[in-house]
Amino acid sequence: MTSAVISLQGIAKCFGSLEVIRHLDLDVLEGERHALIGPNGAGKSTLVGMISGLIPLSAGAIFLNGRRIDGLAPERINRLGLGRSFQITRIFPRLSAQENLRIGVMARHGIRYSLFRPATAYSAVAREVEALLAKVRLDGRAGVVAGELSYSEQRALELGMALASEPKVLLLDEPTAGMSRDEADHVVDLIRTIAIGRTVLIVEHDMDVVFSLCDRVTVLAYGELIASGPAAEIRRNARVQEAYLGTEHVA
Repeated sequence: MTSAVISLQGIAKCFGSLEVIRHLDLDVLEGERHALIGPNGAGKSTLVGMISGLIPLSAGAIFLNGRRIDGLAPERINRLGLGRSFQITRIFPRLSAQENLRIGVMARHGIRYSLFRPATAYSAVAREVEALLAKVRLDGRAGVVAGELSYSEQRALELGMALASEPKVLLLDEPTAGMSRDEADHVVDLIRTIAIGRTVLIVEHDMDVVFSLCDRVTVLAYGELIASGPAAEIRRNARVQEAYLGTEHVA
């Protein structure tokens, strides 16, 4: 039986009197690509923030590979094997793509920049950066300042930065938001590649992306889980159609 890599047990989040997440239980299984969908305001990004340690819980517990992680700092959770990308791209726009990835790789090794030794002197770091650039298909854009990359390239760079910590679990918050269909297709293909050997939890609004990429889908509405299961099953679920998808999405 496949084990749960992420286990949410009775988690809740309140902002004052506003209850955003209502005592939710969910397991994300090892090796699966799991989508989290729902209308705006459903609590999806809040949930991802809670898992990654950026948002504290009001109740419940979160486990990563059987270890309780709620209450831990985000960097500690990252060191335990969880990486993430954000809804709004977070890169260093004045540094090159290569330099952005170098920062992530050096952080994992506990190496800081030194005035007395150039970063390129760290041969192991340089090799890892080259491998990451190739993995996210930016090896031909290594020297380009990140702020001058196209939007889809910036998202790819952010995926590379998430991979720099060598996570076994990836949280991706709307990785194709704001993209054209061609750009979204490129990023989906990239996610398929980097998901090999990893567990991936994706917040996504694009249903074409969800049903082409993900094994399982969980649907939130008003902070509550209304359905969770194989993508084909969720696509046919009448309650999901009513709450979110609409009949035009149903095959």
